[in-house]
Amino acid sequence: MTLLRRVWSVGLQTLFKKELLRFWKVAVQTVLAPMLTAVLYLLVFAHVLEGRLDIFPGVGYTAFLIPGLIMMSVLQNAFANSSSSLIQSKITGNLVFILLTPLAHWEFFAAYVAASMVRGLVVGLGLLLTTLWFADLQYAAPVWILVFAVLGSAILGTIGLIAGLWAEKFDQIAAFQNFIVMPATFLSGVFYSVQTLPPFWRMVSHLNPFFYMVDGFRHGFFGVSDVPLELSLGVCVVTLTVSVAIALRLLASGYRLRY
Repeated sequence: MTLLRRVWSVGLQTLFKKELLRFWKVAVQTVLAPMLTAVLYLLVFAHVLEGRLDIFPGVGYTAFLIPGLIMMSVLQNAFANSSSSLIQSKITGNLVFILLTPLAHWEFFAAYVAASMVRGLVVGLGLLLTTLWFADLQYAAPVWILVFAVLGSAILGTIGLIAGLWAEKFDQIAAFQNFIVMPATFLSGVFYSVQTLPPFWRMVSHLNPFFYMVDGFRHGFFGVSDVPLELSLGVCVVTLTVSVAIALRLLASGYRLRY
């Protein structure tokens, strides 16, 4: 019990709640808007391609598309939460009030990433409930759905924190999101199976860690995937480990936090 109190300290709880309130008070923008965008993607692509593609045996294109859209929304929103919060605090100058507190760097990290995970998972769950009207999904392995959703949101929450530490203005965060995160999520097999790609682009897709997050998540629904589940899990764990190590090292050194 003492160890739990030490890990889940009052300071960590307070910063975590502050980050939750930050995005929840503008939930129309941070939760509902991403859900609407994903539903629009679903309506357009499902209308055009339903019945024309048979990617997995017995799985319609709309059903195939939904898990990919859910995971894409989880990833993008987890990244957006930590990156936007940190850069906003740096630019407005209120970050100093957090740095003055006796919070350890790992508590700072845990609060930001945990809040990002909550936002990503809330958007994903809301989208899942919304898309139940569009297709009958299978749930072959619900545990793996949860595992990859948690891993993916943790990875992107951590990467968002790294981006927020690196950036010094909103333009840099926008560039990071538009030129790295968004292309990586769109080219991760959300809208297609990488097995349908030419060999070169299939190889490029296999170098994209976002692909393994989406593929593993989709495996939880249908029990089939483009690559073995163990490979997807391994890549996600390694990516998370490396990202966490980099983020903690930057925070411990005060990288672009203290001027």
